[in-house]
Amino acid sequence: MAKAAQVAALAALGALILLCVAWELWLAPLRPGGSLLALKALPLALPLAGILKGKRYTYQWSSMLILAYLAEGATRAWSDKGLSQTLALGEVLLSLVFFAAVVSYARRTRAAA
Repeated sequence: MAKAAQVAALAALGALILLCVAWELWLAPLRPGGSLLALKALPLALPLAGILKGKRYTYQWSSMLILAYLAEGATRAWSDKGLSQTLALGEVLLSLVFFAAVVSYARRTRAAA
């Protein structure tokens, strides 16, 4: 079951990185032609290697990192309209999936730690 949580976390993280970049560069940027807000995807790249390798500590700290993206998504889902609001809801969903997956992985690998 830990492997399923690892796959879910990796899929959600990859999708969230793609969503953040596409959102701020092409789909609904703050400024025409793209926005430097696309750089918000960079911190999401930090846990990628640890998630791939199944490092429990990475799963633990990335569960805290993702809360910033959950908060941003919830704020923009509440305040934005149109496509940006839809993308924000996607960010919330992906953040929740990632959070649930990393917490599940950390719990399931606790005995091995």
